[in-house]
Amino acid sequence: MNQKKALGLIWVILSVAILGIDIASKLMIHNNFHLYESIRLLPFFSITYVHNIGAAFSILEGQRGLLIGVAGIISLFIIYMLYKNGNSKKLENAALALILGGAIGNLFDRLYHGFVIDFLDVNFGSWHYPTFNIADCSICIGIAIYIFCNFRTKNGSK
Repeated sequence: MNQKKALGLIWVILSVAILGIDIASKLMIHNNFHLYESIRLLPFFSITYVHNIGAAFSILEGQRGLLIGVAGIISLFIIYMLYKNGNSKKLENAALALILGGAIGNLFDRLYHGFVIDFLDVNFGSWHYPTFNIADCSICIGIAIYIFCNFRTKNGSK
């Protein structure tokens, strides 16, 4: 196997690993919690089982078809970007693989359940962050890395 194919396989493995961890964690919550059941693990962190029928922060609530279409298009675009980048942009490809794994994880939920399973619940006093999941974490981390890569490139460093 040549180096380009081996690196491409690494990004696929990373995306599949994120997808597997995401689906396994959601399955564990779905099978062991009742809807809205919550267990406080730390003063600021709970595991709380909720259904999200929208996108991030419940925007586009009830627009399942649109969300499925957008996730599918974004996933195909990311696969194209990974192919186009080859092995020249390793950190950017890692970011894209994280985004892809998370996007497919939430896409799977929408297709299989009709909603996304969220369960990571953070709050400080009366402030409450919207409940999220492993896929959401992967997408956010991937986007942050991708922005960093592009900011770094635009400022002349590589």
